[in-house]
Formats: sequence, C-alpha cells, structure tokens
Amino acid sequence: MIQIDDKVLSIDILQKHFCCDLAKCLGVCCVYGQSGAPLDKEEIVFLEDILDTIKPYLKPEGLNAIKKQGVAVIDTDGDLVTPLIDGKECAYSINQKGVCLCAIEQAWLDKKVDFRKPISCHLYPIRVKRYTSFIGLSYDQWDICEPARKLGLNKNLPVYKCLEDAITRAFGKEFYEQIEEAAKLIEKENIKG
Repeated sequence: MIQIDDKVLSIDILQKHFCCDLAKCLGVCCVYGQSGAPLDKEEIVFLEDILDTIKPYLKPEGLNAIKKQGVAVIDTDGDLVTPLIDGKECAYSINQKGVCLCAIEQAWLDKKVDFRKPISCHLYPIRVKRYTSFIGLSYDQWDICEPARKLGLNKNLPVYKCLEDAITRAFGKEFYEQIEEAAKLIEKENIKG
C-alpha cells in the first residue's frame, strides 16, 4: 500500500496491467455481480436530472426497472447502487452488436448529457472505499476481466494509466500526477507489491 494525501492505494494499481477488451469480454461486468454499480449521493441527482434525456437510449426492460425501483436502490450491504433488471444486468445497460454498454455513456458520447457514467463504473477495476480519515483505492481482480489483464500486459499498460481519465475525473489531475511519480519511484526502487 502507498499513501498519497488522504488516499491509500493498493500498489497493484501501479504495478498490475489492465486494458478493457470489449471484443473479448463483451461488457459482462454490466451484467454479472451481486448488485448494481455503486453510486455516490451526488450521482443520484445527476441521474434524476438526465433520466428524460437518456430514456431513448434505454432498453424497455431497463426503463421499467428504473420506473419500478428508482434511479438508484440500496443493496443488501446498505450501499446506493444502480437498479438491476431481474436481479441481473444493470438497468442502464444496453446491447450493441452483442456487447453490453452503458446507455448513460452513449448519451454522453452523443453530447446529450454532461454526466459520463457513474464514477465507480468509470474507475473499474479500481474500487473506492471511504473511511473516516482516508479514502481507500483497491484493485479488484474479477475473473471475467482476464482478457483485460492480458491486453494490458501486452500493451504494457498499468491499471492507473488505463484509467487516467477516470482517476482525473474522480480525484483531479494533481492526484493522477502524484500516482505517476509514485509509480516511477516504485519502479526505480524495484519495490514489489
């Protein structure tokens, strides 16, 4: 673990490799799991504000799930998460040519909304846990992401570099630059995680 300001990071974020490979995994991270994607309270406001705009992007089952459950639900752990369709895929997921994508992100790409997608989705495979005195960032190694680990290794792309935009969005450019400096120091000192 390393600490940068009030954040404690798993060294794996700096040393392990990752690059989403949608052609291989088909976006199943939006389909499988024990609950929906974690949400911040502020994100619920964004989701409520953009719901009418993203409705055309949603599949009917997703829209029905949102109508019945709301833009967010509380899971069995007491966390705010996205609603699911029949306990499976995220209500905001869409299928394009056999690949599961995010309706919110598609609307963002089409410049219909300013909100890209929940930060927990954007940061994946980094998971964020807020504690009283610090923020923990860990690397989640889900077996369905094996193609992403292989592609990241082939491209020599560490997790943090793959997620530069997401890390910058969540914590700012200065924090990302501090991660880069830490990674250089760890490599120079040959520190193993």
